[in-house]
Amino acid sequence: MSAMFKELLARLMSPAPEALADPDARLALAALLVRLARTDGHYAPAEITRIDRLLEARYGLNHTEAQALRRAGEGLEEEAPDTVRFTRAIKEVVAYEERLGVIEALWSVVLADGVREAEEDALMRLASNLLGVNDRDSAMARQRVERA
Repeated sequence: MSAMFKELLARLMSPAPEALADPDARLALAALLVRLARTDGHYAPAEITRIDRLLEARYGLNHTEAQALRRAGEGLEEEAPDTVRFTRAIKEVVAYEERLGVIEALWSVVLADGVREAEEDALMRLASNLLGVNDRDSAMARQRVERA
């Protein structure tokens, strides 16, 4: 595990996590997006492209920067602990409004390949709950993504 990932995971998992610096928050979101995309066992090109586009739009990155962030997120996702602790840790350091944006981004990845797998739906329910986003707000986020 790289020192960067080890340090970020240590901060995320500490009993009293501090607010993440923007680059760390970006990396944590990228890792969560990758985790969701990989949950059904098929890390499809459409999902990879969607993650890159989400990162470009959310953070004003160019394509190369977004790809680099996604690749770093892939590495962090492989090293991150179980989804429960990882997602709860993100909740502790990200404001509710931004967590709604995270839920929209996650739905966008789920819907990227045109198929909603049961595993993806289950992880979305878990992630929404752990991020402190209620079912209604999650459903509204999904509807916004479907309309876009």
